[in-house]
Amino acid sequence: MIEPASAPAGAPAPRSLINILGVVYAHVKTNDGGDLYLTQFGLPWADVLDIDNWYEPAWFQAYRIRLEGTSAVFRVPTKSVNGRQLDLVVKNCRVGEDVPLDTHTLEQFVNAEFNSPWEEFALVMEMREGAFGPPDLAIKTQDPLAIYVPPETLQIWQTGRSRAKINKINARHAGVDLDILRQYKLVYGWIQGKNIIELFDGMGLRNEELQAQLAPATTRAIHDLERKGYAMADMKPAHVIVTEDHVRSVAEEGIRGDRASQVRLVQDLLQKGHYSVIDYELLLRTPENERKVKYSRRHHYLDDMRDRLMPAPMPSYLLATEIMGVPYVHGHVESTGGQLWVVGRNPRLFDYFLPERWRKTPAQRLSQNNEVYYTIAKDNIHIVWKTSRVGELPVIDPRAVLAAPAADYAVNSPFEEFAIAQALNDLGVPTVYVRAIYMTGSEKLEESTDKRKYESHRSLWGPDGKPILREDHNYITIRGYYNGPDSWVAKQEGQLDRPINLIAALAEGFVSSAEYDAVLETTRAKMKSLGYDGSLLHGNDLIVAITPENEVIKDAQGKPEARICNFELIRKIGPAA
Repeated sequence: MIEPASAPAGAPAPRSLINILGVVYAHVKTNDGGDLYLTQFGLPWADVLDIDNWYEPAWFQAYRIRLEGTSAVFRVPTKSVNGRQLDLVVKNCRVGEDVPLDTHTLEQFVNAEFNSPWEEFALVMEMREGAFGPPDLAIKTQDPLAIYVPPETLQIWQTGRSRAKINKINARHAGVDLDILRQYKLVYGWIQGKNIIELFDGMGLRNEELQAQLAPATTRAIHDLERKGYAMADMKPAHVIVTEDHVRSVAEEGIRGDRASQVRLVQDLLQKGHYSVIDYELLLRTPENERKVKYSRRHHYLDDMRDRLMPAPMPSYLLATEIMGVPYVHGHVESTGGQLWVVGRNPRLFDYFLPERWRKTPAQRLSQNNEVYYTIAKDNIHIVWKTSRVGELPVIDPRAVLAAPAADYAVNSPFEEFAIAQALNDLGVPTVYVRAIYMTGSEKLEESTDKRKYESHRSLWGPDGKPILREDHNYITIRGYYNGPDSWVAKQEGQLDRPINLIAALAEGFVSSAEYDAVLETTRAKMKSLGYDGSLLHGNDLIVAITPENEVIKDAQGKPEARICNFELIRKIGPAA
């Protein structure tokens, strides 16, 4: 855990401590308007890592050395600060770009994608901890020091990223693409030493003789990584580094013996794990480790979700707040510049709903009319996310029996939706579980046609001094994919229930026409008796649960138990009767 006191004297004070995917960063605002995120390894060097000491244009241009590879990677020394200096490796994150792998590698890692900066650092930190695999085997890496985000937002043509890849991401996940247009620079410590190509080349090995030694050396590193639960989709001999002290041992062996003894020594060093691996942009977990991590995180998540309303101490980078009677854990989303409100009082839930955990996972569209998607997040959590239509004019079926003229209706804000969902659930009207609200970092391009909700929310302020509902940003609501009550699901190991909307349930024979009409009529009537207008609810706004035995879940009266899943046009019309 980072402690602010570990920063050296004279270093800029961190604005805040921030936890992103389990890694704690000290966040410093740089003098150019950018952002610097220091890890536990970088914070003691905060004064040296000030961007003026390594990224100042004249210095960086004069002293950087481009390293071999397909990406922009540089070795650069820092200026000396109070007698201290570092050699850095600075690389541009390539998230969103096409992965240039050879055919053989593509066959093994067909879905390989460049890690986001936060994912890369989280995986490196996790691998260094070495919880998976043999406890006597450790994978050594460069020290992940910092992530620097320059203030500029680039145009797509400036990024060098694939337009097809960008379009694919944008089409699948509208409104969450600001990070794709920003430049991220990952800063690692330089490892003094040589890669195994340089070592063997220095011995005079060439062509087939060189390849004969590189192959088993690289295989050794791949095997060690696999035993510890990791793989690198682009593993190369140049990514295996022997440190300077061992390089000297190899040189001394050359003086005492012949080249063959040097080769044996290098292979022996690799056999004993005396090496480091570098370049982590395509680092990933093995399937076995991924299953283990997902299983662990899902069960921690289910336990935390069950206890989400129990008060817990808030870290400095998160804020406990309440909006319209709903408690939230609120925080800034560093990867996109957006904001996130997670329902409850448990700060451990915040990371699960960061957009990088669910925005690029395969998604199934659930509605032809709305942006509603079902996905399994990277932590094996089943969620449904929906782009809020607040600010749009409501589309109302003219056949609906209205409790008020159509002009009186406006699409609810996400915060109103969540307040209504919680209130109805508390009053005995089952609803889906609402989980989180995400405000995108990118600005909304289309102009709102109905500004009533922005006006009514103007007095509700966030910690940034701005209204929580902003016309210049999109909002995405995240809810649970209903497969049983939280307390029940947390204890299950086998197959869970599955949801289906009432119209589909009728079409597939799970409910009869009489049951369909009764569910709608009963739900609307009960809501009205409690002071809520549900006259605009339709069959696709309610879901029922189907058991693994293909039976619909019934309530205590033996009727299909339906849950409301759409709160856009529900209104509170008066006190409960």
